[in-house]
This record gives sequence, C-alpha cells and structure tokens, in this order.
Amino acid sequence: MEAAAADEGTARAGQARATLDQETLAELYRLHGPYLLRALLRVTSGDRGKAEDILQETLLRAWKNPAAIHRGPEHSRPWLFTVARRIAIDHFRMQAARAQEVADDSPEDHAGTHDPYDEVLAARDIEVAMAELQPHHRDVLVELHMKGRSMAEAAVVLGVPVGTVKSRNFYAVRALRPILEAKGMAGAG
Repeated sequence: MEAAAADEGTARAGQARATLDQETLAELYRLHGPYLLRALLRVTSGDRGKAEDILQETLLRAWKNPAAIHRGPEHSRPWLFTVARRIAIDHFRMQAARAQEVADDSPEDHAGTHDPYDEVLAARDIEVAMAELQPHHRDVLVELHMKGRSMAEAAVVLGVPVGTVKSRNFYAVRALRPILEAKGMAGAG
C-alpha cells in the first residue's frame, strides 16, 4: 500500500514537471508571437518593454502548461490571448497599487539650478546699494519690502504718519533705481 502511494506521488511529481518541448514553444511564438505583441502594444499604449514582458510571461505559462496546447500550436491562439489578457490586467493592477513615479529625471538633472550662495551675493549687493540711501529712506524700504509690513504697520514701527511712509517709499525707490542700474542690477529694484 505504501509503495503504491509512493509510486503515485512520484507520478504526480513527474506530471507537475512536464513542460512544453522547445520546438512546440518556438512554433507557438512563430505562429502567434507577432499577433500577441501587436495586441499587447495596443493594450500597453505603445510601451514595447511592457508588451514584450507580458508576451514572455504568456509563453512561459504555455511552456509550463503543455496540456493547454493539446490540440497543437496552430489552434492555441485563443488560449494565448486569454492568458495574455489576464497577465496584462494583473500588470495594470500591480501598477495601480504602487506609488506613481513622478518623473523620469534624476536628482542630478536638477542639481545646480538653485544656488543659495547667489542669494547671499544678491542680498549683499542690495545691502551695499541701500547703504548709499538716506537713513529714513532705507528704513522705509526695509520695513515695507524686506520685512513685508503694510504701510500702516511700517508707520507705527517708524513712528511717522502713513502718508510720510508712502512718500518716503516713493522717493526711496526712485533714488535706489539708478544706484542698482550703476551696479548692473537693474532688474533687482
């Protein structure tokens, strides 16, 4: 009894390992490969790499399931298309479950686009240019444009009326513009 069970287990293991022979697999690819690939290219929106991966997986499943090709390679196209369709669906489900890639660019492609040292130099140049202004003009520019205060807030901080802040801002910007142009920083004002 035990010997019969062992023989049956060995027979099942032998059947589980049965695969399609190389000639039949090559014939499947020759007959159906171009049609499958064309259909998969449509399904994958022209992604040839993904289409070829799905085609390869389809043929691998045919290789592992010789019983599905029992009628011969010439009659296997419906089965192959069904398998390919299911694999494509699985690929799209896996892709949807993964986090989406943001871009094809690597971080190195964007390196150097923003250099904080340039900001330091620009701030230093503006500081030198503003040093040439009268102190009351410089104070108004700092409060309004550097610290982002409103006219009313700047008036309170500087202890002057709002109209005076407006006037000083107008004349300070007017005085600063030629200084910046002389230093080659015309766009900074």
